[in-house]
Formats: sequence, C-alpha cells, structure tokens
Amino acid sequence: MRIWIDLGNSPHVPFFRALLPEFERRGHEVLMTARAFAQTVEMAKAAGMSPTVIGGHGGRKLPGKAWNLLQRGWALARWARGRNFDLAVSHNSHEHLLAARLLGLRSVTLMDYEYHPANHFSFRIASRVIVPDAFPDAALRRLGAREAKVRRYHGTKEDVYLADFEADPNFTDTLRALGITSEEILVVVRPPALDALYHRFDNELFDELLERLSGRDHVKLIMLPRTEEQKRKLIARHPSPNLIWPRAVLDGSNLIAAADLVVSAGGTMNREAAALGVAAATIFAGRWPAIDEQLVREGRLKRISTRHDLETLEIRKKRGLNIRAARHVRAEVAELILS
Repeated sequence: MRIWIDLGNSPHVPFFRALLPEFERRGHEVLMTARAFAQTVEMAKAAGMSPTVIGGHGGRKLPGKAWNLLQRGWALARWARGRNFDLAVSHNSHEHLLAARLLGLRSVTLMDYEYHPANHFSFRIASRVIVPDAFPDAALRRLGAREAKVRRYHGTKEDVYLADFEADPNFTDTLRALGITSEEILVVVRPPALDALYHRFDNELFDELLERLSGRDHVKLIMLPRTEEQKRKLIARHPSPNLIWPRAVLDGSNLIAAADLVVSAGGTMNREAAALGVAAATIFAGRWPAIDEQLVREGRLKRISTRHDLETLEIRKKRGLNIRAARHVRAEVAELILS
C-alpha cells in the first residue's frame, strides 16, 4: 500500500517519525508533505524525513484560515494526483483531508482535542477517525463522527513516540552551549498558540508566569515560541537574561527529559512531560481536553488557572525520569490506521 502523510504542525513530526518503521515493517511505502509552520519542516529534516513542502499557515483571522484551507487543499490534491496513493493519513490536517476527498482517496485523521472548531469539518469528511480512550463519546457525536468510523487507542499520542525513549547523554553539551549548567533549575516554556482557531483570547497568567520565573536565582527558562512574530513580542515584554531563546531547533524529547519543569499554554509538550515523568504544569486558558483532565486526576499534570496556582507552583530540581513506557500504543495506533 502507498501511504501519504501530511505534517501540518510540529508535534506531528515525532508522532509520524515513530510510526514510519511500523508502516515500513508491514511492507508499505510512505511519502510525505508538510506545511511551512511552527518549525515543522526544520524538525522533519532534523529527524531524517524529507517531506515536500506545500503551503503555510493561514494566519490568525478566520477568512485567511478559510482561504488557506481551500488553497492548500487544492495544491495538495494537485501534487498527489497521479501518485497512486491508497491512503491519506494525518493528525487532523484539514487541508490534507480536503485534498483526499477531492481525489476520492481513503483518509484517516487522528485527534486528541475535542474542542477544536474545525473538527466539525475533519471528522465528517474523514473515512476513519482515531482518538484516545479519554475522548468523550458525546463530543464525537456532536462533531459528526459516526460511530462506525471511530476507533480508539489506549493511551496518548505522546506514548507513540516516547514509550521507549532513551536520553542522549551528549545533550548536556547542547545545554551548556546555551549557558545552562547542571546545577541550575531548567524550566521549558511554550507560549499560547495565539494563531490557532481554538485560542481566540489573551492569557494574562502566562505573562505573569514569565515575570515570576525569570526573576528567580538559579532558574533558567528555555522559551519555545511558535512563530518569529510571537518571539519578537515576548522578547520586548520580557528582556530577562534568564530567558533563553534557542536559534536552532532543539531535540524536543531530550529537552523535556533534561528539564526540571515544563510549563506550556498548549497541550503536546505537557503530555510529553507527563509521558516521561517530568513535572508538568498547564497554563492553557481554553477549554480543557478530557485527556488532560485524566492526567490531572492521575497526578501527572498540574493546572495553573489562578494566581494562587502560580504562587504554589513548585520550582525544584527533579530526581530523575519516571517514563510511563506504554509500549503497546505505537503498534496499536499503526494497526488502527492500516486495518
């Protein structure tokens, strides 16, 4: 079988990189496309992948997003026409699903956030919808995913690529080059996805978090902004020497494993930290996904929603990793995609 994968965002890179051997081991051929957004292309190349880059981001405003959906969807369809694909697979790449529909191609979408408005579109046109167990049944019905097309897996998408993680002992050299010593407390921070359709509001607590942490002795913060524009604005508001802005793409898994605390206003990095047993706190101001609610109940994720939560956030050196090691999830997800 010939499989077409589209990488629409940076978290899709490690996810599909881990699934590639599963597909190839079963004798399938894989070709990839990617959207030029949020270091997706740079990360893919660093991971040894060679996607064809087609299109970018539609911007923050709804008309731009709608136009980008049509424009990139049509460009993807033109690229794929005549390449004899049997299956299109993505983690909710809306343009990819549109292109598959235009070509009459079977499509699989995976998703773990039930409040993304575009799910109404993706879940209806995909041939198959794959979600984690925690994804609510009521949300699937509301979003138009017929029961016959839904499949579930046990765990999180982050388990797919982190269950057998082994830290690179040389990553300390990378941190040292950034000015971070082993004695300092390392906090990895990811700002809100302000251009995302599901994030149409400000997050004042995030700025307060940066003020509090960047003023502490023996604490270094590695900032991972989503866009160059966001980076410029944050640097202007928070000119602290304790805030580090890496110029090159860092290995995300090793960075999180090296961190003492991960704080993100998104979802993926927090769940990666939870999978590796690193202290994680979410400062996401939107509607919480069921998968994160589950991690909070399990004690693997802390919620920051008030100033009191900020004041009581523990900042200390970790004792080591406690990897969840859910090794079954990768093969399970691959089978659900291919079956």
